[in-house]
Amino acid sequence: MTLVQLEYIVAVDTYRSFVSAADKCFVTQPTLSMQVQKLEEFLNVKIFDRSKQPIVPTEIGAQIIAQARIVLQENKKIKEIISSQQQDVIGELKIGIIPTIAPYLLPKVIASMLEKYPDLKLLIWEYTTEDIIHHLKTGVIDCGILATPLLDANISETPMYYENFVSYISKNSKLFKKKAIDADDLEDENIWLLNEGHCMRSQVLNICRSTKNNRLQSLTYNTGSVETLIRMVDVNDGATLLPELALADLNAKQLNKVRYFKSPEPVREISLVTHKNFIKKRMLNALKEEILAIIPKTMKNRKKKDVIGI
Repeated sequence: MTLVQLEYIVAVDTYRSFVSAADKCFVTQPTLSMQVQKLEEFLNVKIFDRSKQPIVPTEIGAQIIAQARIVLQENKKIKEIISSQQQDVIGELKIGIIPTIAPYLLPKVIASMLEKYPDLKLLIWEYTTEDIIHHLKTGVIDCGILATPLLDANISETPMYYENFVSYISKNSKLFKKKAIDADDLEDENIWLLNEGHCMRSQVLNICRSTKNNRLQSLTYNTGSVETLIRMVDVNDGATLLPELALADLNAKQLNKVRYFKSPEPVREISLVTHKNFIKKRMLNALKEEILAIIPKTMKNRKKKDVIGI
């Protein structure tokens, strides 16, 4: 039994395909299949049920794969221990980030990190919260940037900042004349929402449900884009809620439609999350420092703010 064989069965389990697993492992499909078969022969068990599509592990195979992930993770720690003692930020950092944060945070962070740390390789994917948690646990990514708390014992959370939710209201709304609003003011508004699966959708619903808003079902447009929500209000009236960092992309006319909430303002807690056994501390700290460097001071304090659950 070899570490390479363990890597292969983990890859097949992750991608549920021998072809995709071979591609990700940079080997031919016959080579990967042969090594998996050798491992099965050595252990005298079937690790995968090849009769099903996509391929799934057998009952005993799932247990073997779970242990293989632990072995591979522990093996990586040897190199990470050495790397953590070095002064330079060197290596590969795989990041998952939710789409409602990525466009407003990453461009500046990426530019700064690549300039400061030329020997650091960043691999970044936009995922939903559910996918980030899954990929952290399976080792596909190293860390995630998303809204918390997650309440998952296997995930470590490092809160970084607290981003206001702001309302974006049509000029034809009766709320347009108000300087600030509270959640109850949204009771008679049609609210435009993100797709199912986005944690910000859940947070917006948590804010609006407290108003007994009965119009949430009368007109909703499901999208994965904050920019589309803005456009919908501009053209079709109604209202939506935006993350505060998105305001940097609005023009003066659009900013005139923004209304902040009265204290305590609803916010989302944005954290850097990892699996509890994560060890790339130096790279993680470098990423955290670059994020905090571009975040306004007002977002770093939780006082007088209402953290909305997901």
